[in-house]
Amino acid sequence: MTTARDLALIALGMSSDRPVAQGDLSLALAGAETIDLLESGALSLDGDRVMPGSRLTTGDRLLDQAGATLTRREPYEKVDDWLWRRGGGLAAAYVDELERAGLVAHPRGHFGLWSARSVLADSRARRSAEERSASGEPVLAALLAAAGIGEDPAEVYESLSGDAVTTVLAAVGDAVTQLEAVLLRWDVENAAFDNIWRG
Repeated sequence: MTTARDLALIALGMSSDRPVAQGDLSLALAGAETIDLLESGALSLDGDRVMPGSRLTTGDRLLDQAGATLTRREPYEKVDDWLWRRGGGLAAAYVDELERAGLVAHPRGHFGLWSARSVLADSRARRSAEERSASGEPVLAALLAAAGIGEDPAEVYESLSGDAVTTVLAAVGDAVTQLEAVLLRWDVENAAFDNIWRG
């Protein structure tokens, strides 16, 4: 299992009173894929630029898809640009993929990502993801925190090794903060617009 799949399984297993925002999760999943690709040698970082490596087949369809969409000519993308581009709709793509693999299903008669609570199958993949999360593994813990699950990652960052991984995790945190600012601005603008129409 990849970090991204573990992250998706943990997020989908959250109780209904702690909903996970799709946008935050999508950005965190893009970060998880980036780290998985780093570890496989399919990419490296030059500062904050994503440098494509060898085209590898990992056996994970979504991770292979991510590797195939890396920009392979200069100027190479910055990590934050890659996260935004790759992250678009990524949470829904992972739900679909997990459903295809038989790892998650929606209750009968309900469709859509969050229209009803997803039901996780009792699988080895699920147990492995839960064990990894419970162990406090630093990369997964930081990604869970970025997606709004888990504790403040400040202490987690201290136990991380590798500048590239730290760069990716910092970019994920920044992207989630930017998304929250954009959504807040939209809420304020919509409220102001509603007040004008109410007169």
